[in-house]
Amino acid sequence: MRLHRLQITAFGPFGDHRSVDFDALSAAGLFLLHGPTGAGKTSVLDAVCYALYGAVPGARQGMTLRSDHAPPATPTEVVLELTVAGRRLELTRRPPWERPKKRGTGTTVEKAVSLLRAHDPASGTWKDLSRSHQEIGEEITHLLGMSREQFCQVVLLPQGDFARFLRADAEARGRLLGRLFDTHRFAEVEKHLAERRRATEARVREEDAALLADAHRMQQAADGGMDLPDLTPGEPGLADAVLTAAAVARSTAREQLAVARIRLETAERAHADAEHGLESVRERVRLQRRFAEARERAARLAERAGAHREDETRMERGRKAQTVAPALELRDSAETAHRRATDAEARVRDLLPERYAGEGAAGLAAAARRAAEELGGLDAARRAEQRLAGLHDERADADRQERADAEALEEAEAWLAGWESTRAGLQERIESAQDAAARAEQLAARREPAQARLTAARRRDRLTRDADDAHARARASGEHALAAKGHWLELKEQRLAGIAAELAAHLTDGAPCAVCGSADHPAPARRAAGHVDRDAEESALAAHQRADEQRAEDEGRLGTVREALAAATAEAGDAPTDRLAEEAAELDRLCTAARRDAAALHPAREELRAAEQEHERRLADRRRAEVRAASRHTRRDALDREQTALEEQLARARGDAGTVAARAAHLERTTALLTDAADAARAAEESAARLKDADGRLAEAAFRAGFDTPRQAAAALLDDTAHRELQRRLDAWQSEETAVRTVLAEAETAAAAAQPPADPATAEAAAAAAARHARDAASARDAADRRCTALDRLSARAAEATRRQGPLREEHDRVARLASLAAGTAADNERRMRLESYVLAARLEQVAAAASVRLQRMSSGRYTLVHSDDRTGRGRSGLGLHVVDAWTGRERDTATLSGGETFFASLALALGLADVVTDESGGAGLDTLFIDEGFGSLDDQTLDEVLDVLDSLRERDRSVGIVSHVADLRRRIHAQLEVVKGRAGSTLRQRGV
Repeated sequence: MRLHRLQITAFGPFGDHRSVDFDALSAAGLFLLHGPTGAGKTSVLDAVCYALYGAVPGARQGMTLRSDHAPPATPTEVVLELTVAGRRLELTRRPPWERPKKRGTGTTVEKAVSLLRAHDPASGTWKDLSRSHQEIGEEITHLLGMSREQFCQVVLLPQGDFARFLRADAEARGRLLGRLFDTHRFAEVEKHLAERRRATEARVREEDAALLADAHRMQQAADGGMDLPDLTPGEPGLADAVLTAAAVARSTAREQLAVARIRLETAERAHADAEHGLESVRERVRLQRRFAEARERAARLAERAGAHREDETRMERGRKAQTVAPALELRDSAETAHRRATDAEARVRDLLPERYAGEGAAGLAAAARRAAEELGGLDAARRAEQRLAGLHDERADADRQERADAEALEEAEAWLAGWESTRAGLQERIESAQDAAARAEQLAARREPAQARLTAARRRDRLTRDADDAHARARASGEHALAAKGHWLELKEQRLAGIAAELAAHLTDGAPCAVCGSADHPAPARRAAGHVDRDAEESALAAHQRADEQRAEDEGRLGTVREALAAATAEAGDAPTDRLAEEAAELDRLCTAARRDAAALHPAREELRAAEQEHERRLADRRRAEVRAASRHTRRDALDREQTALEEQLARARGDAGTVAARAAHLERTTALLTDAADAARAAEESAARLKDADGRLAEAAFRAGFDTPRQAAAALLDDTAHRELQRRLDAWQSEETAVRTVLAEAETAAAAAQPPADPATAEAAAAAAARHARDAASARDAADRRCTALDRLSARAAEATRRQGPLREEHDRVARLASLAAGTAADNERRMRLESYVLAARLEQVAAAASVRLQRMSSGRYTLVHSDDRTGRGRSGLGLHVVDAWTGRERDTATLSGGETFFASLALALGLADVVTDESGGAGLDTLFIDEGFGSLDDQTLDEVLDVLDSLRERDRSVGIVSHVADLRRRIHAQLEVVKGRAGSTLRQRGV
């Protein structure tokens, strides 16, 4: 990747349009980006990162990109022209910005814009490739082969981050390397294996729990006659123990079943004998009772013999009278019909006019025909009268429609008069809601970074207090360690002063002296008061070592807290926490208010749509009302002419009546009365003839049946109820007499009656006892059978579960071994190194090798970076980083480097990391690098060596931009980009190109 041209407009401290020609700066291979503090050196690098990825580096995310010095109408824009992967591209980025409205007052928010163009060498023109933020981000990431975080670490080399990397522990190094080399997939493998282990373990435990539950069910089925194994789910041997206990329980249950079957057979035979005896006793009781009841029924029949003969006589007369019944019914029916016809004729004749009183049936029928003929002539007049009434209704309906149309037309005119103002108001509401939506989006983009800065500020305040506490503890432990060391040295000196007495204490007569070798000891030294021996010295030495370890631990803790404080301060800045909290709260309030205002957009649009539909409906109603008004005048004239003709026709048809309907009603009533009277007269004459004929037939039928008069026949006649009751009594007598004779004639019944009375109570008690014993035996047999069945079923299920568990347990053991190995907890993993740490260790080894090439040159061959996978304390190994000092030949921790040494070591590490990440990302060439600050800590000789190393980067066709305000660099590097700070914003100057 090589940068060619950068254009900045209204971005950061640059209020107007500024341009950077990187081709001219890169020609020398090494160029300097300098300027006073706060001028905007870092903003140039932010613009490069924003053009590529649409976001600034992580530590400055959330800050406002738009320049406070820019005119309101000037858009914020960054344009970057570069060559990557052999293609010349141009990237244009515009963040959301608030501009004045083109019409009216106020502001509106312009949406973010992104544009990617490619240069066509054949035509010499630029071709648009994409305007999508997401597509452009994916394309740049693909071409560069690195994410934004990797780009900020590899191309924009932040020396402070790598200085912390040198002093960080293995966990912090792992986080940085994980982001750069994208090793999360190995962490996902560890996580996946751990999840698989938990899943298989849960399944094994679940299967064991189910097996143990079946064992409990078998114990319940065996009525406690089964001992369960004292094992928990997941422990080995549980399945074998359960199957063994189940086999013992099944054998015991089968023996109990055989005993229960023998007892049941014996009880059933005794019960059958008792039941047979009970049935014999019950049968004798029944026969004796049956004979006694038959004797009682025969006596009752003898008492009712006279009444039975009377019923038979009455039944015989009733059968004879039944032959006369049809004639009696015919005569009664004829008499009833004649009486009704006579009454009806009298009622109808009372309603006739007096002139028809003496007319017979023929005369009344003729008068009815004449009235009907006159009524038929009034049909046309009645239709004309009905039409006239309809005309009045039509006239009234037309008047109502006219009034309704007038009101509707007036309402439509009033509504349409205010349409323009209504539409303008709704349009204004929609625009206001759209502005609120854009404002809400902009505020939401600012709110999350503000919250992040607030969180970092609170962490900064807490770490400030922790740093003070850690500093106090470190100072106290240092003083204590110094005092312990002094005490130890003092005791050591005292012991050395009295060492002769200590040696003399071990002299033995005749044995040579350990110092002079003489066997004579004429004057051995004596111990003085307060003599210090070896134990006291070693105790003081141990106290000194403990104090020194405590001092080192406190200083390490202080360094960790200061590192965290520096990171929190870099993220939060110097702004007070209270002010950041107020800003975050204000952003929350503004964002909530903007979203609340934006929520009115949809209702306003719906209301405008409804109003437009109402406008169209009002216009249509007005047009329809005007058309109906024109057609009503023509219709009213036609109705007037038709009404005049109908009134003349009705005047002729009414005659003396008030209306044609009244005249027709009178004729209808007269016709109906005459017709009814004629019909009633004919019916009366016919009914009288039928009554006379019925009297003759009745007298003849009574004589033939043997009755002197029809009255006697009627008296002997039985109705249905009396006949059924009489027949029922005769049939009951006959049935009872037959049944009594049958019972008394039975030989078995008579023989039973001759025997002594039976005793059923004793037989029933014996049968009940036998049945109870049989039921108990059957229950015991069934329980034993169910016990065997349940144990067989549960044992088969347990055996199947055990067979099914085999592959599952093998899978769990295999997955558990792999998960422990990948997590670094397995005994086989001697260095307790996780899989991700193993991969990162290989990358760190590559980085250390690449960095050592430059570090040896910067340090004149003194220092070399080496990777170490030794374990530290009880922790895990894999990400250690040491420096080898060629002057001493010793390997020591990178945290012991001085400030200047730390700078060029971190610079070498950053350059080495850039080479490794570039190769890891696919080998995309990085022709332009930026190094941010840190050169002020170097002496002149080291600075020359560092610049020589940076200048050697041109061997890989690279250009390096150094961001620094060190004055000496301006004399050493001729190609310069100066950032000049002013009241109206910063400007850019290129020199030496």
